[in-house]
Amino acid sequence: MSTINSDEIQKFSKLADEWWDVNGKFKPLHMFNPIRIEYILDKITQHFKLDNEKKLLLKNLEILDIGCGGGLISEPMARLGGNVTGIDAGEKNIKIASLHCKKSNLKINYLNKSPEQLTEKEKFDIILNLEVVEHVDDLDLYLQSCYNLLKTNGLMFTATINRTLISYVKAIIGAEYILRWLPIGTHDWNKFIKPEELEKKLFNKKFTTNNIQGLEFNPIFSKWKKSDNLSVNYIICSSKN
Repeated sequence: MSTINSDEIQKFSKLADEWWDVNGKFKPLHMFNPIRIEYILDKITQHFKLDNEKKLLLKNLEILDIGCGGGLISEPMARLGGNVTGIDAGEKNIKIASLHCKKSNLKINYLNKSPEQLTEKEKFDIILNLEVVEHVDDLDLYLQSCYNLLKTNGLMFTATINRTLISYVKAIIGAEYILRWLPIGTHDWNKFIKPEELEKKLFNKKFTTNNIQGLEFNPIFSKWKKSDNLSVNYIICSSKN
């Protein structure tokens, strides 16, 4: 069994050379990164009772970045001291990520794999599922693989898009067709998942939801902010007890 959707892999592989172009096809993710990192670090600091004044905040924490792409989240996590493993089913993405990692003088373990292909002997304190679940096949298998790879008391962050009328207007019509932030066809609205649906699936896999937060784009200031509005983008922080 596999969670890999070959059409989705091919779609992103075609764009792989643009991962680190802040004005290229992945500009939305570069804009999105600061608020995602802020949220993740806040929850990690609280959960593991870390000293957020220390430079290497994530030192000794094992972090798995699933669907890492070119390494846009893996690299900041490594700079903060985390022992980062980045996996992606797209071979070209891993090559780009590995090359950029060397240029940045960072040590990140990049692997051309999906989560179910990792051995369960490998366990992580933190798993990052950021804008991934709407692109995988067999979400139940995917979440079970994540559960198997997470240490007891570990945290998982799952960021995705709600399946609502407003998300269709903003994430597909707006972002793909009008603003051209993303290539047309990047998202399939039918694969978006409602927060309550995702929470139920997480619960069924024995995850505990610690927090759920909306992420909203402010067009006036051209930046993202945390919000109580879950109608489009949202992120769930869950733990394995």
